[in-house]
Amino acid sequence: MSATVELTKENFDKTVTDNEFVLIDFWAEWCGPCRQFAPVYEKAAEANPDLVFGKVDTEAQPELAAAFNIQSIPTLMIVRDQVAVFAQPGALPEAALTDVIGQARKLDMDQVRQQIAEQQGGGQGT
Repeated sequence: MSATVELTKENFDKTVTDNEFVLIDFWAEWCGPCRQFAPVYEKAAEANPDLVFGKVDTEAQPELAAAFNIQSIPTLMIVRDQVAVFAQPGALPEAALTDVIGQARKLDMDQVRQQIAEQQGGGQGT
């Protein structure tokens, strides 16, 4: 059984809302780098069973790809507490993926939300 979840427009919002930490791989069957990244992503999913690893097939789910302005694939996105904290195109090597997951785990989400609020409010923070 796969350790990843196929994300569709029907289950995407619920998955992101119901889980505090979601990794999303935007991919397509015809994409060579996507196919190379798939086993790396699957291995990371197995190594981090406490996190949700989702996959969005951009061919089957063009609305999701468009909603996130995905320009190239594969693109990895990390959403914590319904905030996108990482998004980067390109197939990451295993060590880089592990590092990115570790960095995202260490984020202080209160601080992230405060920074977002300051940016959206024109920097009118405390």
